[in-house]
Amino acid sequence: MQLKDTGVVVTGAGAGIGAALARRFAAEGARLVVNDLDGAAAARVARETGGLAVPGDAAAEEGVSALVTAARGHLGEIDLFCANAGVEPGGGADAPDRLWEQTWSVNVMGHVRAARLLLGPWLERGRGHFLATVSAAGLLTHADSAPYAVSKHGALAFAEWLSATHGDRGITVQALCPMGVRTAMYERTPPGARAALTGAVLTPEEVAEVTVEGLADGRFLILPHPEVGDHYAHRAADTDRWLRGMRRVRDRIERVTEQTGPVTETPPGP
Repeated sequence: MQLKDTGVVVTGAGAGIGAALARRFAAEGARLVVNDLDGAAAARVARETGGLAVPGDAAAEEGVSALVTAARGHLGEIDLFCANAGVEPGGGADAPDRLWEQTWSVNVMGHVRAARLLLGPWLERGRGHFLATVSAAGLLTHADSAPYAVSKHGALAFAEWLSATHGDRGITVQALCPMGVRTAMYERTPPGARAALTGAVLTPEEVAEVTVEGLADGRFLILPHPEVGDHYAHRAADTDRWLRGMRRVRDRIERVTEQTGPVTETPPGP
């Protein structure tokens, strides 16, 4: 995909990876619509990128509909939709239902609801591009957050389904799967979970740069941390061995948590 003059929507673009994507796309000449729950943050990034701010909930049916309608009115048509908004509440199977429901709604159903509105016009004209920010957790897991791990697997599965079903009809689908990135979500991550990360902790700008490269060649998996691909292959080749390794990661998290003290709840948000 060439970004010059392309009509692009980025959700969760008020900060972090979303803001970095918007700025990087604008530098390539894209025309932007910037979405975030934080209206002031969306407006700030829109000013920086020459785009239109459309604040609101990019997971709720009404919010997605309003976003897509406003974006089409501003751009003419949406060429690239970046489903980037996400939440990571932390917790295990005992996490409250409200957190499971919120995480599933934002991390999966936001993508589904957007695709429902995008696919018809895209299929009619024979082209469209959907970029899902999935996270390495969607390929592997997240040892400290069951809702996040499960929902990101769901986001990956939906992206795979979109590509398998519509990839030969002009629809390009890609999954952006970074590991550690210095965002507000990372700063809220408990020390134990941070200790479990391997590889470099990238800046959002570094992730955006890799994303632009991935958009250019159309690969399904965009991996800012290349080692994630190796971990994913090992997981498939010898799942039992990989699970034993993940149990060791869980032990490391618990040891660090004992030293630093527990975190009762990680606030959701990108």
